[in-house]
Amino acid sequence: MPPPQRVCYLRDQLGGHVTEHAALKEKVALSSVFASALLTVGKAAAGLTSGSLALLSEAAHNAIDTGATILTYFAVRQANKPADDKHHYGHGKYESLSALFETGLLAGLALYVLFTAVQHLREGVEAVDVSGWAFGVLIVSIVVDSARFLTLSAVAKKTGSHALAADALHFASDLVGSALVLMGLVANAYGFRQGDALAAVGVAVFIGFAGYRLGGETLGVLLDRAPEGLADRLREEIAHVPGVVAVHAIKLRPNGPKILGEVFIDVARSLPLERVAEIEAAVRARIGEVSPETEANVSASPRALDDETLAERIVMIAARKKLAVHHIFVHHLGVRDCIAFDLEVDGALSTGEAHGIATALENDIRAEIGAEIEVESHIEPLHADKLIGHESDAATLATIAQALKRAAAGHEAIADVHDVRVRVTVEGLVVNFHAHVWPTLSVAATHEAMEEIERALREKMPHLLRVVGHAEPAGEA
Repeated sequence: MPPPQRVCYLRDQLGGHVTEHAALKEKVALSSVFASALLTVGKAAAGLTSGSLALLSEAAHNAIDTGATILTYFAVRQANKPADDKHHYGHGKYESLSALFETGLLAGLALYVLFTAVQHLREGVEAVDVSGWAFGVLIVSIVVDSARFLTLSAVAKKTGSHALAADALHFASDLVGSALVLMGLVANAYGFRQGDALAAVGVAVFIGFAGYRLGGETLGVLLDRAPEGLADRLREEIAHVPGVVAVHAIKLRPNGPKILGEVFIDVARSLPLERVAEIEAAVRARIGEVSPETEANVSASPRALDDETLAERIVMIAARKKLAVHHIFVHHLGVRDCIAFDLEVDGALSTGEAHGIATALENDIRAEIGAEIEVESHIEPLHADKLIGHESDAATLATIAQALKRAAAGHEAIADVHDVRVRVTVEGLVVNFHAHVWPTLSVAATHEAMEEIERALREKMPHLLRVVGHAEPAGEA
């Protein structure tokens, strides 16, 4: 089934239109059935009474159209069904299958009418009894065909229905055919007896041309031909979405009133998954703005950027192995780069096991960055995600607070130490404190000052598990 975000996106963007479009398509399809049936009866009666081959050809054309419009009605109803377990992309292609069948009917009718008309021209044309009834039927037919063509074309364009577009083409062919038959009857009335047969030839040629156009469009849909120019427009718009490094590929195919697609983009590999999801959502939103009928699944692939720092690359390589590294130090020796970092592993592992993990990571770094790079890792124990503990007693807190304040008193960069907290865990004491430093002091100088305080405290209390000092500008609470 399509991913949940795709389903939600389609429901949000198109959900309000789908029900409205379905009802509209069924309504115009059903009305076309009645209109086509009435025209068939009228033309058949007029053709039989007048003996006009062209008029009888048009009656046969209308009879096929009536069958086609009935087929269109049921195809539209079937195509409106939602996606299910067996049809993950819906039932939209029922309309295209209906249109393809109608194309075959048009082709067969065109060949039959053309063959009959040519035969009449070769063997001689019988007189046609031109009556006011025949003229009246044709004029009414032209008016009805014009109205149905305009209505069906508008609804087909609005809903993207290929079946209704085929129906509109049928009524357009009826319109032209009726006009040609009318011209043939007028010519016959003035003594040009070949006019009726020549009009039938014109009807056959137009029906054949209409079927050819409809067949080409229908086959394009069934063979998943991409809408012309849409992929280029989407590519240009998606490329401007923040976070998209490149648009790798766009694949589109029509499916009834919708266009289904897949969009493949590249994003920086250093981005967190939450940010990647936001970028994908932004791309889907931009697609909806450019082409509301398009439902696209967006896939993002990680890509190493040219401006990615060496430290960022180390973090990404370690992350692929689900390892945590920190304190990455990079220096250049003129002919090669040297990298050193701290690697956190499970403290319960043996030294041999930990060394194996470190060696594998170092090898991966050399494989990606280059064999000439120098890599050194310092292994540290990874502490538990959550240590159970409690607040220390007042005496221990007072002792540690005094030791911190004495260490800070002799340091010019530190204004004071405050908010001291001491927690007891099964692995040892955890100390947290805040210190005011001068606002103009650099980060490097501040870090060194805080490190000196921590070292002074550990000299007096080496059993401490963790010491965390937070520096903040003097003058702030």
